[in-house]
Amino acid sequence: MSEALEAETFSPDLIVVPARFGSSRLPGKPLLSIAGHTLLERVVAIARAAAAQATNCDVVVATDDTRIANHAAELGIEVAMTSPDLDSGTVRAYAAACQRGALPARVVNLQGDAPFIPAEIVADLMRTLRKGGADVATPVFRLDWPRLDRLREHKRTAPFSGTTCVRTANGHALWFSKSILPALRDEARLRAEPLSPVWQHLGLYGYTMPALAWFASAPPGAYEVLEGLEQLRFLEHGWTIDTVEVEVPAHLLSGIDTPEDLAKAEEAITRFGDPYPA
Repeated sequence: MSEALEAETFSPDLIVVPARFGSSRLPGKPLLSIAGHTLLERVVAIARAAAAQATNCDVVVATDDTRIANHAAELGIEVAMTSPDLDSGTVRAYAAACQRGALPARVVNLQGDAPFIPAEIVADLMRTLRKGGADVATPVFRLDWPRLDRLREHKRTAPFSGTTCVRTANGHALWFSKSILPALRDEARLRAEPLSPVWQHLGLYGYTMPALAWFASAPPGAYEVLEGLEQLRFLEHGWTIDTVEVEVPAHLLSGIDTPEDLAKAEEAITRFGDPYPA
């Protein structure tokens, strides 16, 4: 921990919702509607519910665009204006945290294009960090065989969609990969069990403030660049990531990045019901 961070007085924990207007495939997506509620409105509802469950926790939207800031104000949520030059939601979350009167001890980065993350999962990340055993916390779920088969088929056309995790028995992350890990020897025998040995990662993170501050100033790691996975920057430098086992969300989507994703989101609501308000 840096001397500057040690000297700070920590404030309540923080859930940051990074929300950018610019998107090459779906401009203005935080303001787009899904079944009658904007994407930002849905994510803010999740953040508020999670903060209430975790207690002693604030919520802020981090954006570089006044249109999103105005919509957040309409929703009655606090806004942190951040530089358009920031290259990731994680760094935007750090910038928002640094604007607080006193630094939060822990920050959960709830991406603004994740409208179906259960609030309980977000709150669980905060609870895990408060136990003090990890620098970073992130959720994972174990794949049954049909889901593993679907992931394998999906990767034939989208090899960098879907991330798997290798973890210890007590939940510490050993590695994350866009490949399906581990390789399965004697799979026919393994299929006698209902669940496969493969864990899939749900792209959501909680950080201690020292870990988040380090990440914001550290250069990308070699494997991070190769895999396109920012959490590998932590593992390559010896930080501890705890994985939190969760149930597979019914409305599972990796994010809203295209018009097709919007259609899939509305299809999921039609099929499974609308989780709003979270």
